[in-house]
Amino acid sequence: MPSTSTRTGTRRPRTATLRVALATGAVLAVTVGCSAQVVTDPAGAADDKPGGGTGTGVRIEPTEPASSSPSAEPAAASKPPATPSAKPTKSASEKPAPPKPKTVLASGAEGDQVRELQARLRQIAHFNRAPTGYYGSVTATAVSSFQAKRGLPRTGTTDTVTWQKLLGMTKKPTAAELRPPAAVKPAPKPDPRCMTGRVLCISKNSRSLSWMIDGKVLSTMDVRFGSQYTPTREGTFKVGWKSRDHVSTLYDTPMPYAMFFSGGQAVHYSADFAARGYSGASHGCVNVRDKKKIAALFDAVRTGDKVVVYK
Repeated sequence: MPSTSTRTGTRRPRTATLRVALATGAVLAVTVGCSAQVVTDPAGAADDKPGGGTGTGVRIEPTEPASSSPSAEPAAASKPPATPSAKPTKSASEKPAPPKPKTVLASGAEGDQVRELQARLRQIAHFNRAPTGYYGSVTATAVSSFQAKRGLPRTGTTDTVTWQKLLGMTKKPTAAELRPPAAVKPAPKPDPRCMTGRVLCISKNSRSLSWMIDGKVLSTMDVRFGSQYTPTREGTFKVGWKSRDHVSTLYDTPMPYAMFFSGGQAVHYSADFAARGYSGASHGCVNVRDKKKIAALFDAVRTGDKVVVYK
């Protein structure tokens, strides 16, 4: 039976009152219970479950609590602050290691710079002979002596530090210092056998070789001879054959610009003679220590030219 509201004096059906109550209760369930999502059905359709629905126009879809989601991230405030990894820093007092000195000249080198090195060492009494232009054991010993006196590593090799130190202590060598006149001996009066034709005229007394054509001296150079156990033969010979880059098969040593005149004896360049001077000897050959001169002589001499070796 319909009832009449005593408060407003208007009549409201009970059915309408029940629907409002149900809708209100559903909303309260959303706000008071577990987390849920409210989705409004615009068509006011019934729930899709069998047996019809409420007809309220509101569908309640439960959702999982946020805390149960595996992808949920903890609050930003709970993360510890990231600390950058500490990088090693160099102390202000540390200095980079100086670069290693570079080699300027070493044993086996030859040329004008070696001659300058020797002349400069000679100025300060570390090299006691005329410059030869060849960096041998004598030069290495002189360099080592210079390095020891100046507190440098005793390597015997001329590096950039050694060279700069030497330049600062010496002056540029003169032409006479580079090639002292005393190092070039005057040619003695030639043997009469040397006065005609093309001749390698070799004197043991003056330790010199003169290249002559028809009695005219074209060039002269210092030479040394064999020891008393392997003496250089004396007499008149001919150049039998020439070998520019010859290596001894007996002693396995280089014999550049070799001109053979008597068996295995030859006139040739000797690096040992250039390095040690007359403190050494050959095995019978005629050694020349000036490489430029012997190279020019090698090009000028022909097979069959005369060779005269005398005292």
